[in-house]
Amino acid sequence: MTAKIIEGKNISERVRKEWKQRATSLKQQGVLPGLAVIIVGDNPASKVYVRNKAKACQEVGLHSEIHEMPADTPESTLLQKIQALNEREDIHGILVQLPLPDHIDKDKVLETISVDKDVDGFHLYNVGALVVGNTVFPPCTPFGVQCLLEQMNIPIEGQNAVIVGRSNIVGKPMALMLLQKNATVSICNSKTRDLAQYTSMADILIVATGKPKMITGDMVKSGAAVIDVGINRMDDGRLVGDVDYESVSKVAGHITPVPGGVGPMTITMLVANTVIAAERTL
Repeated sequence: MTAKIIEGKNISERVRKEWKQRATSLKQQGVLPGLAVIIVGDNPASKVYVRNKAKACQEVGLHSEIHEMPADTPESTLLQKIQALNEREDIHGILVQLPLPDHIDKDKVLETISVDKDVDGFHLYNVGALVVGNTVFPPCTPFGVQCLLEQMNIPIEGQNAVIVGRSNIVGKPMALMLLQKNATVSICNSKTRDLAQYTSMADILIVATGKPKMITGDMVKSGAAVIDVGINRMDDGRLVGDVDYESVSKVAGHITPVPGGVGPMTITMLVANTVIAAERTL
């Protein structure tokens, strides 16, 4: 068996067209969806992500702003900036690019963002809403994974879904979203004994650990859908995922490449959440 590649780049372009139509409808009603991104410091990877987000907004016809702040910016100054953006009617979504410098309390920053503008889905209100199944803004990466599965017509209901990684950004919200779709969900972590015992039972396997190539072909059920959220730069400059693509692609039914899999969808769902935020103002 050779797995069918889930082309996240192509799917994201198709999905963005749908959200562009909704953004156009908003503009016809006098509302231009607006996203403000704040970046603190000079992290090269963060700068790339921020540029990509601004480019995606431009493609869909959204207004976007990048607010760059030096690494030594006091926490109070950052919070004041967020409060000012909270009060602007032309800004519907606010995103603070992570990671932040060590002297800034990430949780305090995320809680300062208005619930109605939390398009990253990290505010405690939106995280809690995931538990009861009525979140307005799903976190963008899990939202993107769910969209990939749906676009590929991969069934979720009644399937065994295994998530490797329990982060607040991917693992935990992903589990809650799959539960809402009536999957049977297991979450594994670095302390899980005999990891392959779990991964080999998964109809849907989602890996987000930050450990290059940790999932190999002998750990995967034949025909499974494998979603690789990880992206790691090797010493030779290559980008690889948390899944050993070469061996797993010979066993799985579907697989995401790295890069070009989940990454483009994460940015697309940020655009989607921004449009949703604007729609809620009508």
